[in-house]
Amino acid sequence: MGEMSEVGRLVLLGAPLGNPADASARFREVLAAADVVAAEDTRRLTRLARDLAVSVPGRIVSYFEGNEERRTPELVDVLAAGYTVALVTDGGMPSVSDPGYRLVRAALDAGVPVTAAPGPSAVTTALALSGLPCDRFCFEGFLPRTPGARRSRLRALAAEERTLVLFEAPHRIAGALADLAEAFGPDRPAALCRELTKTYEEVVRRPLGELAEWAAAGEPRGEITLVVAGAPPAAAVRPDDDTLRAAVAAREAAGLSRRDAVTEVATEYGLRRREVYTVVHS
Repeated sequence: MGEMSEVGRLVLLGAPLGNPADASARFREVLAAADVVAAEDTRRLTRLARDLAVSVPGRIVSYFEGNEERRTPELVDVLAAGYTVALVTDGGMPSVSDPGYRLVRAALDAGVPVTAAPGPSAVTTALALSGLPCDRFCFEGFLPRTPGARRSRLRALAAEERTLVLFEAPHRIAGALADLAEAFGPDRPAALCRELTKTYEEVVRRPLGELAEWAAAGEPRGEITLVVAGAPPAAAVRPDDDTLRAAVAAREAAGLSRRDAVTEVATEYGLRRREVYTVVHS
């Protein structure tokens, strides 16, 4: 490792999802300057560096789910000694359904600065390609592996109005899509994004029922990101006239004027003020 400074630094690197050309200039610079590079797959990192024609003089260590707990204190010690550590996963940003959160939290707790050279993300790339609303979305990560737990989780998500982004393994995608179609309805729009930025990139945009049939007919391969449209807003149930009259009367009894009482009730039930006023005076 190079000469240490007074304060170390952890840098999160946004790695290409597949196409090496997506690596940013900062990604290359940090990779070439870091004292230690913690990689989810050291062989994949070596290939990527070779494709980018970047020399990595720093020490390369593995950092993946199997050794994350053990290796985190070791890396924190390196950071505390004043060295720069770069963290890189197989693709996308560290911590997003990949190793990273544990090290970020430990570094912050140790008073070590954490920064990022942001880059590709399968979540936002799939969202943008899906053709579904992108203004508001939620990321659910990987669904539970067992069918029972998966169905339970999907039932809890069925009423979510924001566009939903999921990761899923190829050998589970057919079952997951079948459960999604059952929980969300077969007509809910969705997009299955496979092998993003790679040679065989594919985006299949179909309702969930059709996607489930498509996946069952031939198991899709590669890394999969699934984007599902949010649930339509629940239709407001208009209370009957007697309920509206009682609500206005209760507010008047509490001291509000008729005008203010009508306004409050109209706002509560999502109605026009004139509609409530007409009911009260009918």
